[in-house]
Amino acid sequence: MKKLAFIAGTIALLTSCAIVNPGEVGVRQTLGKLHGNPSSEGVMVINPFVTQVVKVKTSTVNREVRLNLPSKEGLNVKAEISILYHVQSDKIIPILQEVGRDYERILILSTFRSSSADVCAKFYAKDMHSGKRGEIEQAIKKLMMERLDGRGIVIEGIMLKSIALPGRLYQAIEEKLRAEQEAQQMQFVLDREKKEAERKQIEAEGIKKAQQILREGITKENIEWKSLEVFKDLSQSPNTKIIITDGTTPMIIDSKVKE
Repeated sequence: MKKLAFIAGTIALLTSCAIVNPGEVGVRQTLGKLHGNPSSEGVMVINPFVTQVVKVKTSTVNREVRLNLPSKEGLNVKAEISILYHVQSDKIIPILQEVGRDYERILILSTFRSSSADVCAKFYAKDMHSGKRGEIEQAIKKLMMERLDGRGIVIEGIMLKSIALPGRLYQAIEEKLRAEQEAQQMQFVLDREKKEAERKQIEAEGIKKAQQILREGITKENIEWKSLEVFKDLSQSPNTKIIITDGTTPMIIDSKVKE
């Protein structure tokens, strides 16, 4: 009897306790009515015959959604998008009372589908596959936050994970990118040739100026002056020289005297 009583007491104790895990809160529901404040992680003592604990996750949830998005030009773009959100613990009871446990499907996903469709309809399909993805993500997040304002749902982020554009559009984008790359390459070549031509022109102008300076320096007076310098050097030389000159320009016939 004692053993049976012990077993019965253990079962009653276990069934009268509910465990709330980290990242979630628990709300008591007695005879269908929610009451009390949400309890964080730990043990909750309840009457198992009339009360149960409704657990709601308050940590960040990553919900992946696949859907077709409309574009500005009327195309359907297949997309895989992640929604990061969490529920505010102080809003748990109003959410459960007004929406129910299926709040994600009823409240979050429905708002996301309408918001993403409204935003993407303002962009071209190619924008979803280009640098405007971040702009689209922020626009969807902002619109969802406006529509969920006061409901206890916080949208942390929207991420466009993959975008599948129609085949012909992919081809058109690739051809455009290829044409842009070829144009950039051609412009690079033209710029390089232009700079080389400018370099050669500057070099030619420098040579021309140098030659002009040399021509201007070769005058009769300069030649006579140089001749006098040569006579001076010869006169100071210890060696005997035979020189023929008209008095202006010397000509050395023999620079050495044989003994």
